[in-house]
Amino acid sequence: MIGISGIGVYVPEGRITAAEIAQASGLSEWVVKEKLGLRAKPKPGPEDHPTAMGVWAAQEALEQAQVVADDIDVVISITEEYKEYPVWTAGIKLAHDLGAFSAYAYDLGQKCGSGVLALKQAKDLIRADKSVNTVLVAGGYRNGDLINFANPRVRFMYNLGAGGAAALLQRGTAKNEILESAIITDGSFSLDVLVPVGGTKEPLNQENTGRYKLEVADPAGMKTRLEEKSLANFIKVVKDAVGKSGYSVADIDYLAMLHVKRSAHDYLLEQLELNPEQSIYLTDYGHLGQIDQFLSLKLAEQQGRLKTGDLVVLVAAGVGYVWNAICLRWGERQ
Repeated sequence: MIGISGIGVYVPEGRITAAEIAQASGLSEWVVKEKLGLRAKPKPGPEDHPTAMGVWAAQEALEQAQVVADDIDVVISITEEYKEYPVWTAGIKLAHDLGAFSAYAYDLGQKCGSGVLALKQAKDLIRADKSVNTVLVAGGYRNGDLINFANPRVRFMYNLGAGGAAALLQRGTAKNEILESAIITDGSFSLDVLVPVGGTKEPLNQENTGRYKLEVADPAGMKTRLEEKSLANFIKVVKDAVGKSGYSVADIDYLAMLHVKRSAHDYLLEQLELNPEQSIYLTDYGHLGQIDQFLSLKLAEQQGRLKTGDLVVLVAAGVGYVWNAICLRWGERQ
């Protein structure tokens, strides 16, 4: 049995309110709150760098699991590409700062799907390698820095924020057993959302540094093409992961979902025949990338929405495009 013995989340204390986003973007505050589904989102402080936030979340996960850092065999970093330094392996620094000196470390990148993918990969590592017993998944996200509120083409990303998360996976633990997963990728969307400068196509220079922001070349075209696939793919990966785990959709007790616009959130719950209490809408946090699912679990635990034996599904999506889901059997198995 392979399960999650500890979960940690770090969210910066500062906040950007819906009113501030409305003022910066020219949208009405009502649109920000009701259409974008955002009352506030985290505002990182001067020390809230992506890898550092991942370290702080990992410390909480280790404390919860009562495990020392030097017992970790592998560190999988889910820190985003936008981090402290542009050409840099964040996981190595994270492992060092945490004190995981016996572990090897690497970075995993699948945009906002990285967290769910890393849980699958950590389970697969433990299952495949008898010398690996403890894997830390951890990292941070701060892509909110890359959003220009004056650019209406990136309106659907006004919710991007900042935070860190971690999960400690162990062989033989009776807690939060990791079940099966499902993943869909569709490369036809690979050039729709990107930072247009700073790579080999157009290296940074004195003239283009102001364009080092996330951009969407054809928002209307992307929306049309994505609407044909996205919600259906969300439902498909959830159903596939649940089915591979030996359950049906009717058995789902809680859905840990990324922040999307309110109408999409409600539609997915309706299609999966779940009530609003079986998920948490992250309206006071926005979208923290691959951190969302871990945050949702933490909030659900704090609010008493999870009980031992519950079937929990984590579902994510990331630009590129990717849709991921993975199942957990919550609590300590007797």
